[in-house]
Amino acid sequence: MAILDIKLPNSILKALRLPQNNPRRQQLKVLRKMLRKARFTEFGQTFRFDEILLSKHPGKKFQELVPTYNYNKIYKEWWHKTLEGKSDVCWPGKIKYYALSSGTSESASKFLPITNDLLRGNKLAMIKHLLTLRNYEDIPLGALGRGWLTLGGSTDLQKGPGYYSGDLSGITQMKAPFWFQPFYKPGKKIAKEKDWNKKLEEIVEKAPEWDIAFLVGVPAWIQMCMEMVIERYKLNNIHEMWPNLAFFVHGGVSFEPYKKGFEKLLGKPITYIETYLASEGFIAYQDRQFAQGMKLVTSEHIFFEFVPFDDLNFDANGDMIAFPEALMIHEVEEGKDYALLISTTAGTWRYLIGDTVKFVDKDRCEIIITGRTKHFLSLVGEHLSVDNMNKAIQLASDELNISIPEFTVAGVPFGNFFAHHWYVACNDTVDAKDLAKRIDKHLCELNDDYAVERRSALKDVILDVLTEKDFMNFMTAKGKIGGQHKFPRVLKGGLLQDWQRFLKGEPIES
Repeated sequence: MAILDIKLPNSILKALRLPQNNPRRQQLKVLRKMLRKARFTEFGQTFRFDEILLSKHPGKKFQELVPTYNYNKIYKEWWHKTLEGKSDVCWPGKIKYYALSSGTSESASKFLPITNDLLRGNKLAMIKHLLTLRNYEDIPLGALGRGWLTLGGSTDLQKGPGYYSGDLSGITQMKAPFWFQPFYKPGKKIAKEKDWNKKLEEIVEKAPEWDIAFLVGVPAWIQMCMEMVIERYKLNNIHEMWPNLAFFVHGGVSFEPYKKGFEKLLGKPITYIETYLASEGFIAYQDRQFAQGMKLVTSEHIFFEFVPFDDLNFDANGDMIAFPEALMIHEVEEGKDYALLISTTAGTWRYLIGDTVKFVDKDRCEIIITGRTKHFLSLVGEHLSVDNMNKAIQLASDELNISIPEFTVAGVPFGNFFAHHWYVACNDTVDAKDLAKRIDKHLCELNDDYAVERRSALKDVILDVLTEKDFMNFMTAKGKIGGQHKFPRVLKGGLLQDWQRFLKGEPIES
């Protein structure tokens, strides 16, 4: 039995048959629906949701009356009340689940509210994504009824006073629809395991018993899992274990730096599908083969706003100003970087998620993730994005026929000026100075601001070649091991100091 043959509940079928209106109408419909549901909450009463609903231009009125938030601000003013057990704060009812998200640059965990309405929206987006597989050419339809190996967080959630918390993937799996259970691997018992290394060992042990067609997860951890299976069973490639493996569904970071090393583990080509599933909600997914970007989920459970990522709206540290320019989906332009503000069915209102995106096809609402508001380098005005870095690494890797699965960059003093210090993971033989020159050359071609500053205040590019294990060991030392954690592409402040101490063999705090 294939997944596409399953008879879905009528409520889901009705939702999936929503008329395909234009994105602006879809978004305003989502906004009105959320405002109506939350108007009697403390947040809705404070910011006059009823008045917004009566407005001829609810989107603009919403932006006029409701302030923008980052995590610290919305937690201090609103979400702390829900953790204390108060109901009807930002969303109707009591919040029973929280997704823990520490990100890559902060040590303290964020408690992000998760509601049944949010999970239902995520589920509908997932089903729609699944149905788009029909758009792919030469798709092995038999693969859809085989196993889906998902490397996610533990389903053994932490119990708090009146709530549970854990990774969103763990919460989602606990509430996964019954019809998906036969396809889901590694199964409930292994999924509950909190020790990441033990979980991987148990997956490797069970690998011969499964017929896997889909791999789902962050590239670094999926690659590690495949390497462990290949080593354990002395295979030439992963297809000797799972001959029907046909898809890799990935997200969280750009796949390009991992692709060359990843494909060395395969016996035949597979299809790569990119998704954008954040702890705050299912934001976008690739809905057609060879698409350059991912299609935003505009008709379900998230209202999007886009803040131009420039010096007018953000300071040098990547912090957003109090009253930024915020555009709705019909007002954006292709090719420009925007920081995402989202409002969701979990009581997340005008919330700065921290990611930056760029529209590559406005008509299709297709975006690419270009970085993080905090993960960019602009010491002297070079405005270097993570997207620039990923492309430069990819081009240099292709030229030298090497694999660079991990890298990070830091801005450092260089005499009276500045330099960029790159740390790259590469197990192939490579000349560090040559690699640095190639990366520098490509960045000059990709970014005009960078090229200008390389002739003035940005005096040098330094590069150290490390092993992938060095990066993994640092994440382990910081207590950031597991499917949700990614190595930051830019190191600043205390995290940079910890990295420098770690490379010297000095102890660091987790």
